[in-house]
Amino acid sequence: MSDLLTMRPAGPSDAEDICGLLNAVDLIEIGRPETDLAAVEADLNHPDVDLARDSWLAFEGGRLVAYALVWADSGPGRVDSEHYVLPGHRAAAVRLLELMEVRARELAAGAPDAFLRIQLNVAPTLDADLLPGRGYRTVRRYHVMTRAVDRAELPPAPPVGLTLRPCDGDEAERRRAHALIEETFAEHFGHVDRPYEPWLDHIDGRGLDWSLVWIASLPELGDVGVLLTRDDRTSMGWVSHLGVRREARGRGVGGFLLRHGFAAHAARGRSTVGLGVDVANETGALALYEAHGMGVHYAVVTWELAL
Repeated sequence: MSDLLTMRPAGPSDAEDICGLLNAVDLIEIGRPETDLAAVEADLNHPDVDLARDSWLAFEGGRLVAYALVWADSGPGRVDSEHYVLPGHRAAAVRLLELMEVRARELAAGAPDAFLRIQLNVAPTLDADLLPGRGYRTVRRYHVMTRAVDRAELPPAPPVGLTLRPCDGDEAERRRAHALIEETFAEHFGHVDRPYEPWLDHIDGRGLDWSLVWIASLPELGDVGVLLTRDDRTSMGWVSHLGVRREARGRGVGGFLLRHGFAAHAARGRSTVGLGVDVANETGALALYEAHGMGVHYAVVTWELAL
């Protein structure tokens, strides 16, 4: 039968086909393809993923119509996942969910309050009734925000007394950036507390350009902020982490770091800079980004299933 559903694990050689599927989903959900092959390759080479047990490809009539992946590198009881399906392929979507949930229970075995977490566009290609019908609930909403930039974007003047230094080429500075990220993101929903070496492996999975990471300091407080950006996406420059220590908030440090990131990526020829933000973030990050001209590109919902 031409519509026979077949399944198999993914392998590194499937990266291009998976990337094509994800970009087809992107086109439907957000209007343009934004998945990079390097990101798919990094997922398929994730050190904590056993592709034979943690990944699935679904084919109908020989065509790749769905892909899923699970991993558990965020502490006991938490399993994260990806699930992509083309519209009209409900059987494939359901079968992948079933397999993901079985594997998630194996990965989280023995952990109290274990859960499987998945992030989907607010208007996903997945049929809207599937996740609630299986016991999933929404726990968070994120906005992917963007802002246009050009080479006329000048570096901002820093707040009085503030100095900024890059982290490239210095192990001690990288460790300092890690410590600042851990401190400033500790209370954020979904943040994973990682010691330096596992954090470095995680953050540097696609080859981080450390010249795009900076630390901000004030004379009376020392190091107060960190900005970690990336230039490895085809569609835009990306602000991965922007954190300011609690005692330095309200002094213009966050806005300065954000504008510095805009200018740095504009100087590299980027036309757009983006980031993701939890709309319930209690630090006021959403208002900060809006105040500096960022607008919503698309929205994502985090779904969670108790295991």
